[in-house]
Amino acid sequence: MEAPTTSPAPAPPSASARRDLTALPKAHLHLHFTGSMRHSTLVELAKERGVHLPDALVEDWPPRLRATDERGWFRFQRLYDIARSVLQTPEDMRRLLRETAEDEAAEGSGWLEIQVDPSGYASRFGGLTPTVELVLDAARAAEEATGVGIGVVVAANRTRHPLDAKTLARLAVRYAGRGVVGFGLSNDERRGRAYDFEGAFRIARRGGLLSVPHGGELLGPASVRECLDNLEADRIGHGVRAVEDPRLLERVVERGVTLEVCPASNVSLGVAPTAARVPVRTLFEAGARIALGADDPLLFGSRLARQYELARTEHGFTDAELAELARQSIRGSSAPEGTRRRLLADVDAWLGTPAAGSAG
Repeated sequence: MEAPTTSPAPAPPSASARRDLTALPKAHLHLHFTGSMRHSTLVELAKERGVHLPDALVEDWPPRLRATDERGWFRFQRLYDIARSVLQTPEDMRRLLRETAEDEAAEGSGWLEIQVDPSGYASRFGGLTPTVELVLDAARAAEEATGVGIGVVVAANRTRHPLDAKTLARLAVRYAGRGVVGFGLSNDERRGRAYDFEGAFRIARRGGLLSVPHGGELLGPASVRECLDNLEADRIGHGVRAVEDPRLLERVVERGVTLEVCPASNVSLGVAPTAARVPVRTLFEAGARIALGADDPLLFGSRLARQYELARTEHGFTDAELAELARQSIRGSSAPEGTRRRLLADVDAWLGTPAAGSAG
């Protein structure tokens, strides 16, 4: 796979005059449920539940991954499934969301949209509906404990039948306005085309949910185009391969679609060879709306603030530009209007404080 191209980055600002990125208010719009788990929690729960973890999830963590071929994706998915298997009780699910919200607060995130495919847990928790209700209840408790607002994105698995996706879309719509904010489509792009899931997304959109499919990660511009044309995406998970088609990128910009760009994930899965080759600067300068995301910290080893740090160190983003990235994440979210206004004001306040090491 040819890596996305990117324009040369300006020289990064002096390290002695940088503001703390964990204090920058932001929204986190691309985080998967199991993948948000703390590594220490995975190890602890595996020991309690008698689940054997491979070395890649213990001594060799974070694992060395590559998903640009079928074998690499299979290994990634196998590790993910092993991690999911330690979540066996309702308290495990509540703990995961509580700890995730605590980590988000520490990273400066004031609003989180976490993506979950309830099919992966339904057999354990009494079915699809009880699983969604458990996640929503856990999200409310985590909000109260941490002050981080949480919306839930119900995601279909593109490797399963489109009728399964319609079932999930109808379920998600039942909880629209009660914690579910969007409908997504995840897993290996090469094994399920977006247009096959048009019916499910039509149900979700009619029910008032955001359309937030993955696209343009392991496949090129055609995948992004299908998300726009067939799924009427409000946001696209990843979407970085749009840079390979300038006209398509213009459409993304014109339609105001937010791209959930995950630099560390792109490198770990082989979408780009280095963080400097993830086209954050190219997308930004083209006028695309960007929401940086961590994707699966459990497997990639870094959380949200690190993605902003990569934009700073690898792409030369100034603090003013990083603040704009944070604003774009907030504007691209489903956060209530009052939450948006507060977070945007806090971004301005962050930018108005002197940078560390600058003259007073």
